Amino acid sequence: MDLNPPPGENYANPRICFFHVLFKAGALAFYILSALFFDSFVIIFVVTVLLSALDFWVVKNVSGRILVGLRWWNEIDDNGESVWKFECLDQESLARMNKKDSWLFWWTLYLTAVVWIFFGIFSLIRFQADYLLVVGVCLTLSIANIVGFTKCRKDAKKQIQQFASQTIANRFSSTIQSAFSVV
Repeated sequence: MDLNPPPGENYANPRICFFHVLFKAGALAFYILSALFFDSFVIIFVVTVLLSALDFWVVKNVSGRILVGLRWWNEIDDNGESVWKFECLDQESLARMNKKDSWLFWWTLYLTAVVWIFFGIFSLIRFQADYLLVVGVCLTLSIANIVGFTKCRKDAKKQIQQFASQTIANRFSSTIQSAFSVV
């Protein structure tokens, strides 16, 4: 993953990028500023978790698919086992993905979790167990997307490698067959 956004390249999906960042920033900003405007912990908890849940849904179902070409979900099979499911675009489509969109997606995904961890440590230091609960829920949603998309990216790379090996093997096989059929 490149640390700097590609120079001179524009975002291919500026609206999706905006909403990708909006819910993350909204949940974090509301959590930070809510103590100034609300005395009720319940309101702070509900609104912050709602914004974080909206962020989770947007990242998992919209921005992940459009900005990086990945989608994941988890199912429980007939035996009660948890099964991860992954979708990714084909190799050509993945190669055409906008690097700036991808950069924004991955950095905001990780940075949000780091900020929630910071807030969790701050809540621990101040002995605020109730706010630690809010942070815990938001951090869990953030980490779920990180784990899901990281596994999905690894699965996509494995699929690309398998496709490349099969293509090379098929070409090698067809070359050998055509060489022997000429003789």
